[in-house]
Amino acid sequence: MLYWWSKFVLLGPLLRLFCRPTIEGVENVPARGGAILASNHLAVVDSFFLPLLVPRRITFLAKREYFTQPGLVGRLKKTFFSGVGQVPIDRSGGSAAQAAMATAVRLLREEKLLGIYPEGTRSPDGRLYKGKTGVARMTLEAGVPVVPVAMIGTDKVNPIGSRMWRPRKVHIKIGEPLDFSRYAGMAGDRFIERSMTDEIMYALMELSGQTYVDMYAASVKERAAKAKSDALRAGEDEGRASSRVPGTRAS
Repeated sequence: MLYWWSKFVLLGPLLRLFCRPTIEGVENVPARGGAILASNHLAVVDSFFLPLLVPRRITFLAKREYFTQPGLVGRLKKTFFSGVGQVPIDRSGGSAAQAAMATAVRLLREEKLLGIYPEGTRSPDGRLYKGKTGVARMTLEAGVPVVPVAMIGTDKVNPIGSRMWRPRKVHIKIGEPLDFSRYAGMAGDRFIERSMTDEIMYALMELSGQTYVDMYAASVKERAAKAKSDALRAGEDEGRASSRVPGTRAS
Protein backbone atom coordinates (compact mmCIF):
# COMPACT_ATOMS: atom_id res chain seq x y z
CA MET A 1 0.00 0.00 0.00
CA LEU A 2 2.77 2.45 0.96
CA TYR A 3 4.50 1.69 -2.35
CA TRP A 4 1.63 3.20 -4.36
CA TRP A 5 1.03 6.06 -1.90
CA SER A 6 4.71 6.97 -2.14
CA LYS A 7 4.65 6.77 -5.93
CA PHE A 8 1.50 8.78 -6.56
CA VAL A 9 0.94 10.93 -3.45
CA LEU A 10 3.83 11.26 -0.97
CA LEU A 11 7.09 11.37 -2.94
CA GLY A 12 6.38 10.89 -6.62
CA PRO A 13 4.74 14.29 -7.31
CA LEU A 14 7.68 16.12 -5.68
CA LEU A 15 10.24 14.18 -7.71
CA ARG A 16 8.32 14.90 -10.90
CA LEU A 17 8.05 18.60 -10.05
CA PHE A 18 11.68 19.25 -9.13
CA CYS A 19 13.56 16.76 -11.32
CA ARG A 20 11.29 16.43 -14.38
CA PRO A 21 12.27 12.76 -14.91
CA THR A 22 11.86 11.23 -18.36
CA ILE A 23 12.10 7.67 -19.60
CA GLU A 24 12.64 5.94 -22.91
CA GLY A 25 12.26 2.28 -23.73
CA VAL A 26 9.71 1.55 -21.01
CA GLU A 27 7.98 -0.78 -23.50
CA ASN A 28 10.97 -3.12 -23.04
CA VAL A 29 9.84 -3.95 -19.50
CA PRO A 30 7.79 -7.19 -19.65
CA ALA A 31 4.13 -6.55 -18.83
CA ARG A 32 4.01 -9.70 -16.71
CA GLY A 33 6.18 -12.52 -15.40
CA GLY A 34 9.46 -12.51 -13.55
CA ALA A 35 12.28 -10.36 -14.90
CA ILE A 36 15.41 -8.61 -13.66
CA LEU A 37 15.95 -4.89 -14.16
CA ALA A 38 19.75 -4.62 -14.07
CA SER A 39 20.76 -0.99 -13.56
CA ASN A 40 23.88 1.08 -13.15
CA HIS A 41 24.03 2.68 -9.70
CA LEU A 42 24.93 6.34 -9.26
CA ALA A 43 22.94 7.36 -6.16
CA VAL A 44 20.50 6.23 -3.50
CA VAL A 45 17.71 7.97 -5.41
CA ASP A 46 18.07 5.47 -8.27
CA SER A 47 15.71 3.24 -6.28
CA PHE A 48 13.12 6.04 -6.17
CA PHE A 49 13.13 7.27 -9.75
CA LEU A 50 12.97 3.87 -11.46
CA PRO A 51 9.76 2.74 -9.67
CA LEU A 52 8.29 6.19 -10.29
CA LEU A 53 8.46 5.80 -14.08
CA VAL A 54 7.95 2.06 -14.56
CA PRO A 55 4.26 1.01 -14.42
CA ARG A 56 4.88 -2.38 -12.79
CA ARG A 57 5.82 -2.66 -9.13
CA ILE A 58 9.55 -3.21 -8.63
CA THR A 59 11.09 -5.05 -5.69
CA PHE A 60 14.68 -4.12 -4.82
CA LEU A 61 17.15 -6.11 -2.80
CA ALA A 62 18.41 -3.58 -0.24
CA LYS A 63 21.31 -3.81 2.18
CA ARG A 64 20.31 -4.99 5.63
CA GLU A 65 21.67 -1.82 7.30
CA TYR A 66 18.64 0.12 6.03
CA PHE A 67 16.46 -2.04 8.29
CA THR A 68 18.58 -2.41 11.43
CA GLN A 69 19.42 1.14 12.52
CA PRO A 70 18.38 1.64 16.17
CA GLY A 71 16.12 4.38 17.53
CA LEU A 72 13.17 6.25 16.10
CA VAL A 73 14.93 7.14 12.85
CA GLY A 74 15.84 3.50 12.37
CA ARG A 75 12.24 2.37 12.89
CA LEU A 76 11.01 4.98 10.43
CA LYS A 77 13.56 3.84 7.84
CA LYS A 78 12.56 0.21 8.30
CA THR A 79 8.88 1.03 7.92
CA PHE A 80 9.52 3.13 4.81
CA PHE A 81 11.83 0.71 3.00
CA SER A 82 9.59 -2.27 3.81
CA GLY A 83 6.51 -0.34 2.70
CA VAL A 84 7.97 0.59 -0.68
CA GLY A 85 8.80 -3.03 -1.44
CA GLN A 86 12.49 -3.30 -0.59
CA VAL A 87 13.72 -6.62 0.78
CA PRO A 88 16.69 -6.68 3.19
CA ILE A 89 19.68 -8.86 2.37
CA ASP A 90 22.95 -9.54 4.17
CA ARG A 91 25.89 -8.70 1.89
CA SER A 92 28.61 -10.08 4.18
CA GLY A 93 29.21 -13.13 1.97
CA GLY A 94 29.23 -16.88 2.59
CA SER A 95 25.94 -18.31 3.82
CA ALA A 96 24.46 -14.78 3.84
CA ALA A 97 25.09 -14.51 0.10
CA GLN A 98 23.37 -17.86 -0.47
CA ALA A 99 20.34 -16.67 1.52
CA ALA A 100 20.18 -13.47 -0.55
CA MET A 101 20.36 -15.51 -3.74
CA ALA A 102 17.56 -17.80 -2.57
CA THR A 103 15.40 -14.76 -1.76
CA ALA A 104 15.96 -13.26 -5.20
CA VAL A 105 15.19 -16.51 -7.03
CA ARG A 106 12.02 -17.01 -4.97
CA LEU A 107 10.78 -13.52 -5.87
CA LEU A 108 11.49 -14.08 -9.56
CA ARG A 109 9.68 -17.41 -9.54
CA GLU A 110 6.73 -15.57 -7.99
CA GLU A 111 6.80 -13.49 -11.21
CA LYS A 112 8.03 -10.33 -9.49
CA LEU A 113 9.99 -7.59 -11.23
CA LEU A 114 13.31 -7.46 -9.40
CA GLY A 115 15.63 -4.44 -9.39
CA ILE A 116 19.34 -5.30 -9.21
CA TYR A 117 22.54 -3.24 -9.23
CA PRO A 118 25.18 -5.61 -10.69
CA GLU A 119 28.04 -3.36 -9.53
CA GLY A 120 27.03 -4.22 -5.96
CA THR A 121 27.41 -0.66 -4.68
CA ARG A 122 27.18 2.93 -5.89
CA SER A 123 29.82 4.12 -8.32
CA PRO A 124 32.41 6.16 -6.40
CA ASP A 125 33.10 8.52 -9.31
CA GLY A 126 30.38 8.21 -11.94
CA ARG A 127 32.13 5.51 -13.97
CA LEU A 128 30.69 2.03 -14.59
CA TYR A 129 32.44 -0.76 -12.71
CA LYS A 130 32.77 -4.52 -13.11
CA GLY A 131 29.58 -6.45 -12.41
CA LYS A 132 29.25 -9.21 -9.86
CA THR A 133 28.10 -12.56 -11.20
CA GLY A 134 25.20 -12.95 -8.77
CA VAL A 135 22.88 -11.39 -11.34
CA ALA A 136 23.81 -14.15 -13.82
CA ARG A 137 23.22 -16.90 -11.25
CA MET A 138 19.76 -15.46 -10.44
CA THR A 139 18.94 -15.29 -14.14
CA LEU A 140 19.87 -18.91 -14.78
CA GLU A 141 18.22 -20.34 -11.69
CA ALA A 142 14.95 -18.46 -12.22
CA GLY A 143 14.95 -18.65 -16.03
CA VAL A 144 14.06 -14.98 -16.57
CA PRO A 145 15.19 -12.22 -18.96
CA VAL A 146 17.47 -9.36 -17.93
CA VAL A 147 16.44 -5.83 -18.87
CA PRO A 148 19.35 -3.31 -18.84
CA VAL A 149 18.58 0.08 -17.32
CA ALA A 150 20.69 3.25 -17.41
CA MET A 151 20.13 5.94 -14.80
CA ILE A 152 21.38 9.34 -15.99
CA GLY A 153 21.65 12.44 -13.81
CA THR A 154 20.72 10.92 -10.45
CA ASP A 155 24.23 11.58 -9.14
CA LYS A 156 23.54 15.29 -9.63
CA VAL A 157 20.32 15.05 -7.61
CA ASN A 158 21.96 13.09 -4.80
CA PRO A 159 25.78 13.51 -4.88
CA ILE A 160 27.79 11.19 -2.65
CA GLY A 161 27.88 12.59 0.87
CA SER A 162 25.01 15.03 0.35
CA ARG A 163 22.13 15.16 2.83
CA MET A 164 19.72 17.17 0.70
CA TRP A 165 18.48 16.27 -2.78
CA ARG A 166 18.91 18.87 -5.51
CA PRO A 167 16.55 19.72 -8.38
CA ARG A 168 18.31 18.32 -11.44
CA LYS A 169 17.08 16.66 -14.64
CA VAL A 170 16.91 12.85 -14.55
CA HIS A 171 16.63 10.55 -17.55
CA ILE A 172 16.19 6.76 -17.65
CA LYS A 173 17.02 4.58 -20.65
CA ILE A 174 15.75 1.00 -20.79
CA GLY A 175 17.27 -1.38 -23.31
CA GLU A 176 15.88 -4.47 -24.97
CA PRO A 177 15.66 -7.60 -22.78
CA LEU A 178 18.67 -9.89 -22.85
CA ASP A 179 17.73 -13.54 -23.36
CA PHE A 180 20.12 -16.03 -21.77
CA SER A 181 18.00 -19.13 -22.31
CA ARG A 182 20.86 -20.56 -24.38
CA TYR A 183 22.67 -21.14 -21.07
CA ALA A 184 19.76 -22.93 -19.36
CA GLY A 185 20.92 -25.54 -16.85
CA MET A 186 24.43 -24.05 -16.59
CA ALA A 187 24.05 -22.19 -13.29
CA GLY A 188 27.21 -22.60 -11.26
CA ASP A 189 29.55 -22.52 -14.27
CA ARG A 190 31.70 -19.52 -13.35
CA PHE A 191 32.88 -18.95 -16.93
CA ILE A 192 29.31 -18.82 -18.24
CA GLU A 193 28.21 -16.55 -15.39
CA ARG A 194 31.15 -14.22 -15.98
CA SER A 195 30.40 -14.06 -19.69
CA MET A 196 26.73 -13.27 -19.02
CA THR A 197 27.59 -10.58 -16.49
CA ASP A 198 30.04 -8.94 -18.88
CA GLU A 199 27.35 -8.92 -21.57
CA ILE A 200 24.98 -7.17 -19.16
CA MET A 201 27.62 -4.60 -18.20
CA TYR A 202 28.41 -3.94 -21.87
CA ALA A 203 24.73 -3.24 -22.49
CA LEU A 204 24.73 -0.83 -19.53
CA MET A 205 27.84 0.92 -20.85
CA GLU A 206 26.21 1.35 -24.27
CA LEU A 207 23.01 2.74 -22.74
CA SER A 208 24.56 5.04 -20.13
CA GLY A 209 27.61 6.28 -22.04
CA GLN A 210 29.71 5.75 -18.91
CA THR A 211 33.39 4.88 -19.02
CA TYR A 212 33.85 1.23 -18.04
CA VAL A 213 36.42 0.21 -15.42
CA ASP A 214 37.37 -3.47 -15.15
CA MET A 215 37.51 -3.40 -11.36
CA TYR A 216 34.92 -3.88 -8.63
CA ALA A 217 33.58 -0.60 -7.24
CA ALA A 218 33.80 -1.98 -3.70
CA SER A 219 37.54 -2.60 -4.14
CA VAL A 220 38.07 0.96 -5.38
CA LYS A 221 36.20 2.31 -2.34
CA GLU A 222 38.24 0.15 0.03
CA ARG A 223 41.50 1.38 -1.51
CA ALA A 224 40.37 5.00 -1.27
CA ALA A 225 39.37 4.54 2.37
CA LYS A 226 42.71 2.88 3.18
CA ALA A 227 44.66 5.64 1.44
CA LYS A 228 42.73 8.26 3.42
CA SER A 229 43.32 6.38 6.67
CA ASP A 230 47.03 6.02 5.92
CA ALA A 231 47.31 9.74 5.11
CA LEU A 232 45.60 10.68 8.38
CA ARG A 233 47.83 8.33 10.34
CA ALA A 234 50.94 9.75 8.65
CA GLY A 235 49.79 13.27 9.52
CA GLU A 236 49.26 12.28 13.15
CA ASP A 237 52.69 10.65 13.33
CA GLU A 238 54.29 13.76 11.82
CA GLY A 239 52.49 15.94 14.33
CA ARG A 240 53.69 13.84 17.26
CA ALA A 241 57.24 13.86 15.92
CA SER A 242 57.32 17.64 15.52
CA SER A 243 56.00 18.12 19.05
CA ARG A 244 59.07 16.27 20.38
CA VAL A 245 61.57 18.61 18.64
CA PRO A 246 63.03 21.10 21.20
CA GLY A 247 62.05 24.67 20.52
CA THR A 248 64.69 27.33 19.75
CA ARG A 249 64.88 30.97 20.60
CA ALA A 250 66.03 33.69 18.23
CA SER A 251 69.24 35.41 19.39
